[in-house]
Amino acid sequence: MLEKAREQRGGYEAKQLCFYERSGSCSTAPRSHDRQAQLRDKNNPQGEHIYQVLNGFGGGVSGRGAQSMENVVIFNSPGKGRGLKATKEFWAGDVIFSEPSLSAVVFDSLAERICHSCFRRQEKLQRCGQCKFAHYCDRTCQRAAWAEHKQECSAIKAYGKVPNENIRLVARIMWRLDKEGSLMSDMQLTTMDELEDHLNDMQEDDLKELKVDIHNFLDYWPRTSKQHTIDDISHIFGVINCNGFSVSDQRGLQAVGVGLFPNLCLVNHECWPNCTVILNHGSQSAVNTIFHSQRRIELRSLGKIAEGEELTVAYVDYLNLSEERQRLLKTQYFFACTCEHCTNKTHDDIKMGGREVEGIKPSDEQVKEATDYCFDMMEKMDKARLNGDYHKVVKICRQCIEKTEPILADTHIYLLRMWSTMSEVQAYLQYFEEAADYARKMVEGYMKLYQPNHAALGMGAMRAGVTHWQAGLIEVGHGMICKAYAILMVTHGPTHPITKDLEAMRMQTEMELRMFKQNKYVYQSMREAALKNKPMTMLHEPKSVEEGIKNLFHRRK
Repeated sequence: MLEKAREQRGGYEAKQLCFYERSGSCSTAPRSHDRQAQLRDKNNPQGEHIYQVLNGFGGGVSGRGAQSMENVVIFNSPGKGRGLKATKEFWAGDVIFSEPSLSAVVFDSLAERICHSCFRRQEKLQRCGQCKFAHYCDRTCQRAAWAEHKQECSAIKAYGKVPNENIRLVARIMWRLDKEGSLMSDMQLTTMDELEDHLNDMQEDDLKELKVDIHNFLDYWPRTSKQHTIDDISHIFGVINCNGFSVSDQRGLQAVGVGLFPNLCLVNHECWPNCTVILNHGSQSAVNTIFHSQRRIELRSLGKIAEGEELTVAYVDYLNLSEERQRLLKTQYFFACTCEHCTNKTHDDIKMGGREVEGIKPSDEQVKEATDYCFDMMEKMDKARLNGDYHKVVKICRQCIEKTEPILADTHIYLLRMWSTMSEVQAYLQYFEEAADYARKMVEGYMKLYQPNHAALGMGAMRAGVTHWQAGLIEVGHGMICKAYAILMVTHGPTHPITKDLEAMRMQTEMELRMFKQNKYVYQSMREAALKNKPMTMLHEPKSVEEGIKNLFHRRK
């Protein structure tokens, strides 16, 4: 089974779900159930998916609906406790609702590289002159963040050090609750008290870590602020533990912080969901903060949703085997999934299957041997990647692919990961033709496993399209980019930075394709001349293969 990327954040870990391709929510979503509810099956998964990109994309986006929560209603979902269902019909790409964070903080490890207001990555940030901890793009961002940072700033100065991100987030939430009360707007469908904390389900080691955090929180919490009971403090720690949502940077490619979105906590899990979640950073560019728009999550429809249908998102990556999904859901979210895909182990056979050639399949023993070998090589590959030895990564991947590709199916999840890593690293090293070939294989495998409008498929197709363009394979590259654009218009929407970049790529490759078809020789000559004058920009250094869009939800280890 594919392992999830785990980044230690203080005593907790950012586990992010479905987000982009196997390099990255992609994602798990937070879960809030009635405390006594038993878990059992839900309705059949949504099956219809729409690809068309229309003017005024997403009929449910405009107007009050997405902002006022009038598109959804709370109901008692059989076997799950509270959930949300649609009050009207939705189509692919519609924004069902958006929600600003109750509070959000930057990860400890990125505190000096990410703006604490807009969560954008910047080369140079200005440090808060008082606490020396918070960093901002400029005075505009600093002013916008002051309402949340004011009490935190004084507390850090008095405490003499910076507490971990979980303590900082709990403190910010409690300061806001003290100031505004449990219901902070008419958009909020639930209160903090109503959200599940699963404290009684925690393992002994987790409870020990929780006690340490609570002890440090009490030392950090100012004596001048309202004092709270241990039970209240423990409850909020438990809530962010199983309901925290990872906040990404402006590109949407890396989790840089964690926030709490109470309404999102009401959306239940489904392995084959009808919705996806994306973070919209809003706009903080205006000098006057009155013109800023808030950072918010958007719950977007993946296909047609009927009035009265339950809204669901995937808490864990569908690329995992059903047994692994069950394990992750049980250990991270304390419930067992009984959906059709888990019950029937849908796609498990091809995720671990052998390659069929002219009706002949390898034996089970051969498949098992190749699978075990691939797993061992993945561990070596991960170590080499962490050390930044990308030539060794290529050597390991090539050795593994040559040995297992003739045996394993093109949907085998270990082989898909090898192809994904090989494509990513070879593109970074600027061996674009080979990178393009592996990226194409990866996308073809994803298409057989994921939903048609899955963000991971869209991001994989985008990477494959760009890599083909870099390799000079303009026709295939343009086709891949168009496919990715259609998917990301559904999952991310037209205003997301990635979608905007993709639209620019689509227009450029379309223009180049016309030139290519008119005169291949002239096109190739112009391309070579352009590349000599302006070398291709080297891609970003490859990150963990598990980072990215799949990584949306924050969860402790």
